[in-house]
Amino acid sequence: MAQKPSIPKGTRDFSPEEVSRRNYIINTLRHNFELFGFQPIETPSFENSSTLMGKYGDEGDRLIFKILNSGDYLSKVSEENYAAKDSNALTSEISEKALRYDLTVPFARYVVQHQNEIEFPFKRYQIQPVWRADRPQKGRFREFFQCDADAVGSQSLLQEVTFVQLYDAVFTDLGLKGTTVKMNNRKILSGLAETIGASDKLIDFTVALDKLDKIGEEGVITEMLSKGITAEAIERVKPIFKVSGSFAEKLSVLKELLADSETGKQGIEELQYINEKIEALGLKTVTLDLNVTLARGLNYYTGAIFEVAAPKGVQMGSIGGGGRYDDLTSIFGSNQPLSGVGISFGLDRIYLVLEELNLFPEQAIKGTRLLFLNFGENEALYCLKAVQSLREAGITAELYPDSAKMKKQMSHADKRNINFVVLAGTQEMADGVYTLKNMKTGEQQSLNLQALIKAIS
Repeated sequence: MAQKPSIPKGTRDFSPEEVSRRNYIINTLRHNFELFGFQPIETPSFENSSTLMGKYGDEGDRLIFKILNSGDYLSKVSEENYAAKDSNALTSEISEKALRYDLTVPFARYVVQHQNEIEFPFKRYQIQPVWRADRPQKGRFREFFQCDADAVGSQSLLQEVTFVQLYDAVFTDLGLKGTTVKMNNRKILSGLAETIGASDKLIDFTVALDKLDKIGEEGVITEMLSKGITAEAIERVKPIFKVSGSFAEKLSVLKELLADSETGKQGIEELQYINEKIEALGLKTVTLDLNVTLARGLNYYTGAIFEVAAPKGVQMGSIGGGGRYDDLTSIFGSNQPLSGVGISFGLDRIYLVLEELNLFPEQAIKGTRLLFLNFGENEALYCLKAVQSLREAGITAELYPDSAKMKKQMSHADKRNINFVVLAGTQEMADGVYTLKNMKTGEQQSLNLQALIKAIS
């Protein structure tokens, strides 16, 4: 008995409707990326292992999909490593390439490799799949798309202003009103740790702080104490646990807390600059909010940090995020420091939010608009001439391929959500017309070809 076909865990098939809806999001992103001056690039699905390994930490390295060398991949394995079953040593001998884990490291490699050809500042966008050998669970897959935009080669904070505007433009076009762009700054977090005498525990401090929404104030305090941060230090930073109000009001609290920290004050100045520019320019539907406990990707980001929350009432993790980094290319030993800032859009989560809120427009599902019924060879040829003209006019149309019973053909149109069918028998051919039927209302009208095109356009 033949084995039932299946796909690997953590991967998915997408139906025509799902692909159309995903493409609707991707096309919205691509349109806005290009509107804002970002240029498209693509990198290979797999990279040399040396490009990827060691760039994501031990946990990230473990989740990278390795590709076996072609041919007899065991032929170059040392007897010593094979006998010892040393998986780390064996991996480097049997696998020289790996599937990309994200788009950022390949982008860094691209910039270093092509730096003499690139005009800086360089604004790029990339929409491609990535792979992670993660444990599959709801909302977490082993193969998924990342949609990134970065600007490298400029330290200007106007870049951050542009990215906030980009978020606003995309989510406005998608109809996601009420989306919030949360912002913080790595220098604020470093300043807070410095102020309470916990600079040596910066990571522990910020990792705990970032969990405030999940485990609450008491949970954060308990975790900080367990990491060796003193009760006195925690007491000094307690005001940020309950900070609220407008962007400016939150900044006032931070100014008081960070009065003695030059690093912290620099972070405040950067946030204030970005907020003032956004207030002067205005946003359509997105809200910019200061979240003083946000510590996204602390080891990676060096300035502004962004995280995007879906509209209130939707239970969903972040649907986007990013931030400022000091030197993208240093991971490849480049001597040319390149400051940059980048953001990412979570395609799969955005899809789920739009689906939950019923925000996919009807035109997001691009299918056949007209199905011509097939009543025989002569009638089919008559219809095909019309189909050809409709396609030239940009209207999606097709002919049912078989001369089957009308009920079967009508059922086919109904199951595929085709809104209109065209009937053309001997009488229509004699009169030079087509009978157009609206599948939703049942209304029928007899039209010549030009009138038919006009009625559907």
